[in-house]
Amino acid sequence: MITFDHVTVAYDDAPAAALRDVDLTVEEGELCLVVGHTGVGKSTLLGTVNGLVPHFTGGTLYGRVTVDGRDTADHPPRELADVVGVVGQDPADGFVTDTVEEELAYAMEQLATPPATMRKRVEETLDLLGLADLRHRALHELSGGQQQRVAIGSVLTAHPRVLVLDEPTSALDPSAAEEVLAAVTRLVHDLGVTVLMAEHRLERVVQYADRILHLPGDGVVRIGDPAEILRTSAIAPPIVDLGRAAGWDPLPLSIRDARRRAAPLRTRLTGRTPAPLRPAAPDRPALLTARKVTVTYQGVPAVREVDLTLHGGEVTALMGRNGSGKSSLLWALQGTGPRTGGTVGVHEGAPGTRTGTGSGRGTGATDPHAVPPAHARRLVGLVPQTPADLLYLESVRQELDEADTESATGESARTLLDLLAPGIDDTTHPRDLSEGRKLALVLAIQLTAAPKVLLLDEPTRGLDYRAKSQLVDIVAALAAEGRTVVVSTHDVEFAARAADRVVVMAEGDIVADGPTADVIVASPVFAPQTAKILAPLPYLTVGQVTTALHDDEPLPDHPEDRP
Repeated sequence: MITFDHVTVAYDDAPAAALRDVDLTVEEGELCLVVGHTGVGKSTLLGTVNGLVPHFTGGTLYGRVTVDGRDTADHPPRELADVVGVVGQDPADGFVTDTVEEELAYAMEQLATPPATMRKRVEETLDLLGLADLRHRALHELSGGQQQRVAIGSVLTAHPRVLVLDEPTSALDPSAAEEVLAAVTRLVHDLGVTVLMAEHRLERVVQYADRILHLPGDGVVRIGDPAEILRTSAIAPPIVDLGRAAGWDPLPLSIRDARRRAAPLRTRLTGRTPAPLRPAAPDRPALLTARKVTVTYQGVPAVREVDLTLHGGEVTALMGRNGSGKSSLLWALQGTGPRTGGTVGVHEGAPGTRTGTGSGRGTGATDPHAVPPAHARRLVGLVPQTPADLLYLESVRQELDEADTESATGESARTLLDLLAPGIDDTTHPRDLSEGRKLALVLAIQLTAAPKVLLLDEPTRGLDYRAKSQLVDIVAALAAEGRTVVVSTHDVEFAARAADRVVVMAEGDIVADGPTADVIVASPVFAPQTAKILAPLPYLTVGQVTTALHDDEPLPDHPEDRP
């Protein structure tokens, strides 16, 4: 179905080819997972399948890419639209209509699909992706996860023979991600659709893959059986890391298979206490106090009289299904978002010093909505779901220099950026970066202001495991300085490693609030892979397992699990 015949892709301003002498075939009805660190060429590989590379991206393509017998060099994307459906990293970039129902129908209109068929497919897709209640909603009113499902649905309605997905579950909660992946695998198994999927959250998708395309970073592409590729890959989900540590052969790729292998390991761990992921900090003064915070949009409540106190030295994971009100709450706390009712107060003074009364209105408690933007930024920093919204200059260097000019710390924005995503060229236009690198750039810019409260809305979206580990370290360092960090996330593995506390929202209300281990282990949806495999033992990460077994039998270290 898809053939790469000695394909090389080179860009004029790049020091090396993005792809080098790629020679492979993807069969009809095969689900291939594309893995690799951020910036190694995954999006370029996907773009060659529907002709975006090089017709729209520029650069030079050597060799030949054919899809269902069509040479992409001779057929631009519009001539491949009936065969290849593409969902990019940022779903909003591809929207061309105003409402959910119109967006689902648009691609079929362009392909002259009969009206009766269009109506039937729209209804099927609304049910398949859980979008029926949103059919008349405006696209700009949807949460990031809801937009992602609409983008996937708009491609599925055209019934393409090849489906190209660039991080399709990055903005989805665990349940929604399972629904989308179930729909994709149904297309593969029942209709013979060929799927090429790039995804950083391998723990969600690796069990569904027939083969893996691994891009190690030198332009070449390795293709093979998932278990064999992941055995030696620098990128692997926690289930594979645990299998490596325990010496399992073959490596399990699903929770079910891992639990079947884990009985001896659970026996060895019984009676041992998992090492804490972060040092205990018993005295954590309040830095932000919110009382009765309410947010409504056109009379519809998104946040319902939420009470929340954030403490210095604490990392809080804000979790919940798509549309539960997480982003609305973060924007209300930050001060620029709408707040229908309630109060928010950030306690002035040095991080970790109690200067307010705890009510949000006492001495030293400042409402970030009521002060100038420069002052508010030093109180509360927010990295939004779409980080490009905060990028407005012409190069990465200009963005970093501007951040340093307004910096409240001695650490440069470039230093912070290199920790998260090393190797980004100063001359690159910020909007030419991948979604993961855009997020890293905005995070570095926000951190230079040294806010007392840092709010991150889906910060791991687009980040690989290495970058997530760096983010865990940065978040931990900020908390160690006495600041408070809130991470709105669907990434349960990141929450398990980074958060002291988990707050779960549903329909605008807080329905759970407590220590990370207590909240996420109790939930079959939010539990990380290690917890599921070793239940009922209270282990959250592979690092805790290797530490517990160290005295018994030394096992390989896994730095990505260290806080």
